[in-house]
Amino acid sequence: MEGGKDVRVALTIAGSDSGGGAGVQADLKVFFRFGVYGTSALTLVTAQNTLGVQRVHPLPPDLVYAQIKSVAQDFPLHAAKTGALGEAAIVEAVAEAVRRFGIRPLVVDPVMVAKSGDPLLAKEAVAALKEQLFPLAALVTPNRLEAEALLGRRIRTLEEAEEAARDLLALGPKAVLLKGGHLEGEEAVDLLATQEGVRRFSAPRVRTHSTHGTGCTLSAALAALLALGRPLEEAVAGAKAYLTRALRTAPSLGRGHGPLNHLA
Repeated sequence: MEGGKDVRVALTIAGSDSGGGAGVQADLKVFFRFGVYGTSALTLVTAQNTLGVQRVHPLPPDLVYAQIKSVAQDFPLHAAKTGALGEAAIVEAVAEAVRRFGIRPLVVDPVMVAKSGDPLLAKEAVAALKEQLFPLAALVTPNRLEAEALLGRRIRTLEEAEEAARDLLALGPKAVLLKGGHLEGEEAVDLLATQEGVRRFSAPRVRTHSTHGTGCTLSAALAALLALGRPLEEAVAGAKAYLTRALRTAPSLGRGHGPLNHLA
């Protein structure tokens, strides 16, 4: 990262993971890996490691808004992403800030549960996420379980996933990337739905227990590549290839779901 005027800047609006494998900590590592200057706005603080989430403390919504305002009024933001938002009031504060400061493109990762199964989004906040943030998003990146929660139905096959991606697109985002990591098969197939149709992005499935923060890592890579000016489909292909490398070369850390190699 050299010079000043040509530096690209991305903002992560997400929770803190004390274990460093997900959340803001992971996002900033990914931004650095892609040569993008990373800024942040914390939404919640967790006591967390590879074994699970021991405590979650959402921050006051006005403080979340103030962090975004502070960054947006001083830095030239070229992209942003959201992660764990915790509560409906925080979702609303983030949406208001995104609208007020014209933060685009926005990648919305609808984080609902941690890899350990611990909740990171209140049930009553799901409606706010769909109504407030989705229409502002250039891209929404749910996994299968999140898509099921958002749509209220089960998704088991690739065909059902394609239909789900189209239904999520109808909620207002410009594009939806429905991730295939939770679907069965030797290939991990992600589905990109846009107004032009649905395109499949495949990669060999990596068998590993080091999967903590995969969603955060992918959405951060997407935000970084969009900040660099990459077209959407090129950004999706690049981010997926990066995630595959990060999984394959993951360090063996922790006694649970370990972190990825964010510098892959």
